[in-house]
Amino acid sequence: MEDDGTLAPSQDGSARPNPSQVGLRIVSAVALALIAFAALWGGVLPFAGLVLVIALVMSWEWSGLMRGEGIDITLIVHGLAVAAAVGFSAFGMAALGVAALIIGTIIVLALEFGHRPILSAAGVLYAGLPAVALIWLRGSEPFGFEAVFFIVLVVIATDTAAFAAGRLIGGPRLAPAVSPNKTWSGLGGGLSAAAATAALFGYWVGGPVAALAICGVIMGVVAQMGDLAESAMKRAFDAKDASQLLPGHGGFMDRMDGLAPVAVVLAFAALFLDPRAPAQAILAGLFLAPH
Repeated sequence: MEDDGTLAPSQDGSARPNPSQVGLRIVSAVALALIAFAALWGGVLPFAGLVLVIALVMSWEWSGLMRGEGIDITLIVHGLAVAAAVGFSAFGMAALGVAALIIGTIIVLALEFGHRPILSAAGVLYAGLPAVALIWLRGSEPFGFEAVFFIVLVVIATDTAAFAAGRLIGGPRLAPAVSPNKTWSGLGGGLSAAAATAALFGYWVGGPVAALAICGVIMGVVAQMGDLAESAMKRAFDAKDASQLLPGHGGFMDRMDGLAPVAVVLAFAALFLDPRAPAQAILAGLFLAPH
């Protein structure tokens, strides 16, 4: 994520890093990474527990952007649908999880009829589908851990390199009307890092290096599109961050804006390639179904 509020204006009007915010960003990022890795390593149920917490917080953040920070019946339905989806997925019933999200989306649509119904309803899928996708992939043994770790690693590499390249190189803005601090150099740096990280991961696990590098570029593009989409939504609602829960980062929506769409896209692709072994399909680079 190249532009996330960790910048302060310099005397010439350009953006420069705010040292205190960058420090908070690093510390909280390391803490989150350690917690996430421990849960991912621990198995499907610990990982599902972490995913549930994050998905529920994202549901609350979405509700706050749409309707304010209070707890209303729509948020309760939203949260129950997401919780049901995570529960079903954690016990190997991802299809029922998706069904729970669809039902929740329809109910929210009816509850909010006449007041941003589509946006409010979309939040159920935004928080729930990535949760189902990640848990479904984590449960795809024996390569579930590697597949999810691969996704997270490539998205982190994309965001970090995009941020660094944008700050160090600068240049023309990528989408000034949506996110003024994002640059084409940041996009190039992010995609390059995504390809390199995916290729190195492929070499490490003995997978198809070239295919995974191409897959990494696709993932990088999707991650950056998700970043821009969330930036556009926050700008539409005149919000700097989804919340202030994560020091130096904003909210969980601000951190998951790249990971969420990547997880859904890869899970959807793996579903068509090999629904019985989606993790293997991903580690084959999404080009060759595993044998």
